[in-house]
Amino acid sequence: MFEKLQRAFWKALTPDLIKEETVAAPGLLSADVLNALGGADNLKSQQRVALTRVRVQLQDGAKVDTEALKAAGVPGVMVLTGGVVHLITGL
Repeated sequence: MFEKLQRAFWKALTPDLIKEETVAAPGLLSADVLNALGGADNLKSQQRVALTRVRVQLQDGAKVDTEALKAAGVPGVMVLTGGVVHLITGL
């Protein structure tokens, strides 16, 4: 019990340093957004990191279509190294 509490505490302080154990709940991303990211098979993980941001890790970051993401209603896209993409989903 203490270990889970300690892990949650450190994850809150350093979210990128603690490895994500599970893929976020299905339905976090729409079908249009998934297609623009290269399909569901291209997803390693997805995680909501704020009310207006979703962090997605991809198998192949080259498959990201930023224009299709904007057409799907994602106002901002940050493509980072290592197949990590941040989707700005709100204002």
